[in-house]
Amino acid sequence: MLHLRHFVGRSTLRVLLLASASVLVAGAVVLATQADAAPAVQVSPAFASDRLSVEVVGTGSDVILIPGFASSREVWRAEADRLKATHRVHLVQLAGFAGEPWTHGDGPFVEPVIAELARYVREAGLQRPAIIGHSMGGMSAVMLAQRHPGLVGRVMSVDSLPFFSALFGPTATAESARPFAQQAAAGILAADEAGYRAGQERAAIGYSRTPATRTAMVDWSMTSDRHAMASAISDVMTTDLRPGLAAMTVPVWAVYAADADGGAPAAMADAMWTREYAALPGVRMIRVDDSRHFIMADQPERFAAIVDQFLAGAGAD
Repeated sequence: MLHLRHFVGRSTLRVLLLASASVLVAGAVVLATQADAAPAVQVSPAFASDRLSVEVVGTGSDVILIPGFASSREVWRAEADRLKATHRVHLVQLAGFAGEPWTHGDGPFVEPVIAELARYVREAGLQRPAIIGHSMGGMSAVMLAQRHPGLVGRVMSVDSLPFFSALFGPTATAESARPFAQQAAAGILAADEAGYRAGQERAAIGYSRTPATRTAMVDWSMTSDRHAMASAISDVMTTDLRPGLAAMTVPVWAVYAADADGGAPAAMADAMWTREYAALPGVRMIRVDDSRHFIMADQPERFAAIVDQFLAGAGAD
């Protein structure tokens, strides 16, 4: 989990933090609430990719879970264990993150992932699965629905924006964000091990209210490939999905966090998410209070209820 304090000035950093800047860089978390029984695990044998791997558990209607930046698929373990009795859950692990091998040097990250996700849906024979993505994974889910609308049933974007660099301000563009993206990528590659870890440990406090979650986030970040992280952050900060929102027909729920005690104030979070998703027809906006970026860890019961409503196609309070 990379923190922007390495790359931007303090005043800019504070603005980003207050506006849930943590959506730019998601670590990973092993949730404390897991089922006692070991899950029935199937690693898709027919699908081979150097961009991602997929673990499949459970039976029923299909749901794909995508983690965020530097995250392990374990970020979704509690949800997968909960859902597997009624759903076939596909837990994605992105190459280069949390110990997954990376073989692409400084090459592109996001577009190849979207192509491989689409290939997976086709080759696995999934019929318009639901897709839930956290942070960068949420951006990927929306991007997949834009590129391949016939493959996606519905999308839940968890504390994610269609253009992350909008956190720099309402006039930001992909081009104006490019120097910051280059600076972020260079900082990832240049940081020494000790300083890098210390930065992750300091930053984790802003990402979750749960101490165990913060520890796990740092661990997954430290086992991620730096070149993969640099490529990913550069792509994420310069990818603007807003121009394609108006034409989208796939239903989207945007779930976002607010926390009066160290996170994004509710009014600021409301303004940011409403503004950035304004062009998306029928988007369902759901704010989760008393949570930082890792909503599934900070408010697990509330998050589980929202997931159930989303998968059932129902409304939410």
